[in-house]
Amino acid sequence: MPDKDELFEKLMQVVLACGAAKATVIPAAKIECDTVFRDICSSNACGLYGKCWMCPPDIGDITRLMDEVRGYAYALVYQTVSDIEDSFDIEGMLDARKQFHEIEKRVRRGLDAYTFAKVLHLGAGGCGVCETCSKVNDEPCRYPELAISSLEAYGIHVSKLATASDMRYINGENTVTYFGAVLFTV
Repeated sequence: MPDKDELFEKLMQVVLACGAAKATVIPAAKIECDTVFRDICSSNACGLYGKCWMCPPDIGDITRLMDEVRGYAYALVYQTVSDIEDSFDIEGMLDARKQFHEIEKRVRRGLDAYTFAKVLHLGAGGCGVCETCSKVNDEPCRYPELAISSLEAYGIHVSKLATASDMRYINGENTVTYFGAVLFTV
């Protein structure tokens, strides 16, 4: 097995090759979590609360999920930055999120070649593996081995994650930025 610096560099290169704008590895101990994000989820601003197996309330207890985050050694953090027409371009934001979900899938496939003691893929705004979550029809998750929860569902403070990763949370006017992270222990 390569040394950690070499491994981290290879992991970052995989993520960049999958379409991310930036990628870095940080100690998972730098990730800040807060239960307030569950309150934000329960406001249902995204429309997925109770409609996606990987979103609250179905994803599980926020305290348990935050403890799970703390149980990993590292986080491979990545971001995309997409141009949109203006801050009211909801369609552009949704298209960018859909493209981000495709990158999440490529990242998972790209990292399949690596063996981790444990690994957890987290992304932006709901799962995105299926066009419509089976939760809507009260059926079990179709692809539990591929499903991806959001950073916020695990209580991760994404703007502070950006800072800890030396990335910008806001990347200028007429852009939308999405973050993902692969938590892992080697």
